[in-house]
Amino acid sequence: MITAGVIGATGYAGVELVRILLAHPEVKTIYVSSVSFEGQNLVDIYPNLRGQLRGKTDGALLTADEVTEKSDIVFTALPHGIAEKYADYCVHHGKKLIDLSADFRFGLDEATFKKWYKKDWEYQDVHKESVYGLPEMNRELIKNARVIGNPGCYVTSATLALLPALKADILNTDTIIVDSASGVTGAGRKTTETNTFCNCGESFSAYGVGAHRHQPEIARNCSIASGKEVGIVFTPHLIPQSRGIVTTIYAPLTDLYSKELVKSEDPAAVVRSLYTDFYKNEPFVRVLPSGVSPVSRNVRYSNYCDMQVYIVNNGKMLELVSTLDNMIKGASGQAVQNMNLMFGFDETTGIDFVPTAF
Repeated sequence: MITAGVIGATGYAGVELVRILLAHPEVKTIYVSSVSFEGQNLVDIYPNLRGQLRGKTDGALLTADEVTEKSDIVFTALPHGIAEKYADYCVHHGKKLIDLSADFRFGLDEATFKKWYKKDWEYQDVHKESVYGLPEMNRELIKNARVIGNPGCYVTSATLALLPALKADILNTDTIIVDSASGVTGAGRKTTETNTFCNCGESFSAYGVGAHRHQPEIARNCSIASGKEVGIVFTPHLIPQSRGIVTTIYAPLTDLYSKELVKSEDPAAVVRSLYTDFYKNEPFVRVLPSGVSPVSRNVRYSNYCDMQVYIVNNGKMLELVSTLDNMIKGASGQAVQNMNLMFGFDETTGIDFVPTAF
């Protein structure tokens, strides 16, 4: 049994972490912190938790330092550029940390982080301890890590969809187009003009075109998977629902593979077989049967990523559709999946949720 701390527990990802950890059989105690609501109680901010703390926490919002000192593992659900000092403390005091911001998503590439997040690293050495926390890519490294950079939500949906094709080297990687649509929780808890009901209800809009911070993270993952530079054009969209991501990807096939593929009676079935084989032992990736489209409600409140494979443009293009819950597999559920690996628990412990149907 372990003690867990959540710094930033009143944000959407933070409180989702608390909700998951409350039901986790290997977590005996939870400590919570919030800068915005320090000294208050979590159940006053989120009344849905009233009567549900199960003796694991009293809900008191402590300081971040108190939480770090008391916990075996610390989850930081904070704005970018803040988690480093807590990671440094954990490394030097035999603790583990999983960060849900972008601070540890770029390995030792400080230049890319600085370009997109406009911040310098203050604790250089701690980045040598970090591992990128996408289990389907880095499972063995995660098991021995002390610091994890939890992936972005859009990034998870795109990377999981592209990974088998990139590993099989069947794509022309000059330009791959990634279009994603996310529910409003992806914008965070803080109210802005963009995410108020009057502006996002009954509306559908692109944002951050050519400038979204998840673009370099997607490109980095794809380049690592393929062993060569991959050009990514990424466009996110805001959709009028609370949670969920649907990503559609357009990736040109190599000429040689395309020519071989069109000889098949069912080219999509050939590629789908490649995908089902790649993910056959992955507990949270579901490659759907032919004719079944990924739908966001079918993964709602779960740690699953569903995906489908299409061959289009006369066999020249691979089209992929993936969907996940941005708050679970796209954030807090994946963080707990990483925690399970780090402590040697069964990977699905505490996150084997059955998706809701509506």
